[in-house]
Amino acid sequence: MNLGDKIRSLRAVEGSLRGLERSMTQLEVSQAMKREIGRTLSQAYLSQLESGARPHLTHTTRELLARFFRIYPGFLVSDPEGYSPELQSELRAIDAKIDSWLLAGAEQFSSDKDLRHAFETIARQNDSRQALLLLAEILNNPGLADRLAEVLRPPSNQGSSHPPPQGMQ
Repeated sequence: MNLGDKIRSLRAVEGSLRGLERSMTQLEVSQAMKREIGRTLSQAYLSQLESGARPHLTHTTRELLARFFRIYPGFLVSDPEGYSPELQSELRAIDAKIDSWLLAGAEQFSSDKDLRHAFETIARQNDSRQALLLLAEILNNPGLADRLAEVLRPPSNQGSSHPPPQGMQ
């Protein structure tokens, strides 16, 4: 995957994470960067990167994009010839996207310590997809969530100011 493809992909993921149900536009990325991290790249520069007119990034630009998209800066280089992302299983790629989504959620809800911890805990699992599917099955089983909450809820959460999740009341 070349640099332009990676940036387009990151715009799609970021749009989804922000609830847009579409990719962020280059202009939206530029404006959000300015608001959120105080520095920006122009829409025209992002367009040149995506089109391949500028196939390489400066160190500063790479760091700025990595900070905004919350990714490892090394991701923002074109893959070497012959590299195939299909070497990973499809579920492994899905799991990586889920982990990214969970970590972004943890960041978004950083003021809620318990919720942030829950997102981070699931993201740290070897198979976060399976962990979420298991959670769905627990919640779909009448009474199981209540029974598990009684057994697993640490005493420190008994007086939590947060109401229990729906189905656990």
